[in-house]
Amino acid sequence: MTFVRSSVVALLAFLVLASNGAAQAQGRGFMFKRPVGSLTLRGGFAVPYAHSDIFSFTMSQLTVDRSDLTTLAADADLAMWLTPSVDVVLSSAYSGRNNQSEFRGWLDNNNGPIEQRTLFERVPVTLNLKVYLKPRGREIGRFAWLPTRLDAYAGAGAGVMWYRFRQTGDFIDFATLKVFNDRYESTGATLMGQALAGAEMSLSPLFFLNTEVRYGFARSGMSNDFVGFQKIDLAGFSATVGAGFRFPRWP
Repeated sequence: MTFVRSSVVALLAFLVLASNGAAQAQGRGFMFKRPVGSLTLRGGFAVPYAHSDIFSFTMSQLTVDRSDLTTLAADADLAMWLTPSVDVVLSSAYSGRNNQSEFRGWLDNNNGPIEQRTLFERVPVTLNLKVYLKPRGREIGRFAWLPTRLDAYAGAGAGVMWYRFRQTGDFIDFATLKVFNDRYESTGATLMGQALAGAEMSLSPLFFLNTEVRYGFARSGMSNDFVGFQKIDLAGFSATVGAGFRFPRWP
């Protein structure tokens, strides 16, 4: 939670500084046609929903709490303008964290902790439709385009999510109470959907700041290393902030 609070404070400070720069840039136009697309890069944090039995088992047996799954995240969007208010967006993201843990209430033969690491990674690739609440700018004559200062949008999309869930280290055989070293891993890809909302603040016709929240939902079967477990829950929330560049034409 400290990490989340720090991220929110940093986000607010970033937007305050950006608003000062945007106020200075507002109203400055030049010979620039309406953009045909944009590239946006963001960073922030992701919070997995983690409500399947593999996470319940891990958190009950090991010193891994739900807050330990919150992690840094990175997003990249390549958008094509369909209209002044609608984009189609190819998007990819990454979030992952490798937590060190030990068994709760158990010690090894030397009265030491029984330690292991749990890695959980997600990489969604989606195609989204993004709708702005109003046109993002206005054209003056044939060549000049002036962006609005602040734009809000919402959208939805679908695609594929790749994931990895891996546990390595020492474990307990509860039938014999012996401690052994092993590695368990499940990887795969599955269909997913997501909803998103965000805002853009123009610094100039070319550059803008962006903040966005997303909720993605997906579930996937697990590999034979985790026999007996139900599908892993890959859903989660993310909040990111970053900057973008508008293309006056495609390279």
